[in-house]
Formats: sequence, structure tokens, C-alpha cells
Amino acid sequence: MPLLVMKFGGTSVADLGRIQNAARKVKREVARGYDVIVIVSAMSGKTNELVGWVEGTSPLFDAREYDAVVSSGENVTAGLMALTLQEMDVPARSWQGWQVPINTTSAHSSARFVSIPREHIDAKFAEGFKVAVVAGFQGVSPEGRITTLGRGGSDTTAVAFAAAFDAERCDIYTDVDGVYTTDPRITDKARKLDRIAFEEMLELASLGAKVLQTRSVELAMRYKVRLRVLSSFEDTDENSGTLVCDEDDIMESKVVSGVAYSRDEAKMTLVKVLDRPGIAAAIFGPLSEAGVNVDMIVQNISEIDEGGDRRAVTDMTFSCPVNQVPRARKAMEDAQASGAINYSELVQDTEVAKVSVVGIGMRSHAGVAATMFKALAAENINIKVIATSEIKISVLIDRKYMELAVQALHDAFELEKA
Repeated sequence: MPLLVMKFGGTSVADLGRIQNAARKVKREVARGYDVIVIVSAMSGKTNELVGWVEGTSPLFDAREYDAVVSSGENVTAGLMALTLQEMDVPARSWQGWQVPINTTSAHSSARFVSIPREHIDAKFAEGFKVAVVAGFQGVSPEGRITTLGRGGSDTTAVAFAAAFDAERCDIYTDVDGVYTTDPRITDKARKLDRIAFEEMLELASLGAKVLQTRSVELAMRYKVRLRVLSSFEDTDENSGTLVCDEDDIMESKVVSGVAYSRDEAKMTLVKVLDRPGIAAAIFGPLSEAGVNVDMIVQNISEIDEGGDRRAVTDMTFSCPVNQVPRARKAMEDAQASGAINYSELVQDTEVAKVSVVGIGMRSHAGVAATMFKALAAENINIKVIATSEIKISVLIDRKYMELAVQALHDAFELEKA
């Protein structure tokens, strides 16, 4: 019997009416001959409520108990979905993470998958059950404690089950009808993509696109799980949504597939750092230990005159999420106080945004950077930092110009055209 994985996010199961709507979509796939594994999130807003309860009870909370509380939202949804399917005469059973079991590491609130044994769910399918409804976002540690996977973890759960059960496809139902060339709220020229390569989707997800969780795309790419992103609130067929697939499954790609942005960025510069071998490690080691997520890095090397001696210095610029600036500043001040590094000034700019163009076609086409920079220059948008990879170019700009930059780049690369 072919198997399908269907994942429903929080907005798709926000109340009993929406759970019934999602259940009808599951029933339709069962009628088409599939066994179905349904992965559910907590009802919209429920996880935030549970987190608030934990923080209100214990500001310095035990991470194990935190996971026990915040994972409960998915358990409720799984049970309600199974009950709804049973009312529709679809044989269904709900599963919590520990019942499967979804084996994970012991890193509470950021656990990673170790294994997902098939035998228990396969046995239920053999008994005649058609649907296994599994609580997403959670698993069980080697110590037998409930773990959670971090925000967006239900997407990753769905992909992991699709890989473990050799599913024909993994359908991610959400509140949008697919992956767009950019955020439709910024430009009405944004176009829904029929297909997008894993690598492009991974870059877009990591650069700020909210459609899929980054880890889920990484997992799908590693195990070649075909993902389909589609709307819970529209009638769908086999051609609906956006298929995230291997590059070989796409006949011809545009040079640029999409424009992504991240609004809440900051730029920090260590001015006149005395240069020596290992100085980069001395800077970014403490940042890593402090949990600062460094993204773009630029180094400018020069010389200064100290009493007739010429000494090499470097200005080291990096970007990070704006809410991590205090942590980054403290890490650098502590490193300076300990003598690990020596700089004259730490300059921060918390009013920047990152805008990126992404496309696997960039591998074989020249001129993408020139087109990007000309489009920004035409709008008098100054570029502060540039970073590139094989299939993306990212720039830091003043945040007030972010939406203008996205619109200009979308037009420059004619992304509204199929």
C-alpha cells in the first residue's frame, strides 16, 4: 500500500472546524488508496501560551519540565484529529512521540532525531488502521524523558517520518498555497512557483522565508524526500502547491528563483584589531560560545604607525540577529578584558536588513551580481556588506529601504514571469 505523510500546521488545526477540514483532506487521500501518517502541530497560539505558563511559573525553569509542558499542545491536537477521523469512519489512531517511539538526543528544546522505528505503526496498518496521527515537535531521549525539537519542529518531524517510512511524498499544509518568488505582502508581482530545488528552498528558508523550517529542508534534501507545500484552506489536487524536489526533477531553472529578506539584522564592527595568526578564531570562538549566530563576515586589513613601527590591523565586520547584539558585545568586551583580542572600538548598527537573491541557475550564468547592484544603485540604496555563495548573493542595507530593495530586485530579475 503506498504511503503518504501529511503535516498540518497550527493555523490549519486552530479549532475544531479547521481540524474537521484537515480530516476531510486526509480522508480523501485514504479514498485514493493511501495509508497516511498525519503529523500535527499544536493549535495556533497554544505553544506560546504554554511557554508563557512555564516562564510565569519558573523563570529559571528545568528544561526537562519545559519540554513536558510545551509538547502537550501537539498531544491534544493528535487526539482530536484521530477522534475526528473516526467520526468520519476512517480507522485512525493517535501517537505521542514516546509511543512510536521517536528517538532523539537529550538536548531539550533543540533535540535531533536518532531513529524512528517502523514496527509499531506498521503493525497498526497491518491490522487495518488507515491513518496514524502523530504529535509533531516531540520525541523521547535515551533517558526516557520527553524532548522537543525547537520551533518549526513539526515540519522536521513530517520529513523524518517520510524518510523513515519511504513515503511517496510529504505534503506540508499551511496557510499559504505554495512557495512564492518573494513575500506577496511586499509586492503583488510575487509569483507562486510550481517547483523549486532543495538547495534553493534551503537558502530561502535560512535567509528568512517562513514557509518551511530550515532543518526540514536539510533533511528532505539528504534523504530525497519530495515535499509539497500547499494550502489547508483551498481545494487542492495533484498539481496544487509547490513541489520541493531534486534539481534533476526541474527541466529548466531561471537564473534567480526568489528574493528573500531578513528584517531584524545587526552589523557589528571591531575597529583596528591588532592582526596576527589566529585572530579570527579569537574573535569568533567567544561569539560561538556565547550563542551568537554570526552570518556575514567581512575583513579589511591595513597598517598603522606606532612610534615608527608599522603594525598590521584589521577591521572585522560581522552580522547577527539584532536581539543577540548585547550578547555579542559582552563576548567581545570579555575577550578584550582577558587579553585574547585587542581592538580600539566596537561599532554597532542595529538598523539594517539582509536582502538576498537565490537561484541554482546562478551556477552557469554570469552577471547576476552586476544586475543586483545596478538595481539597488538605481534606487539609491547603499550596500554595507556583501556575501556570496554558489547560488545566492546577500547584501546588508539600511532597514528602511528593505521593501524597496525587494521590489526592485524582483523587477530586475523579472521574477513575475514564468
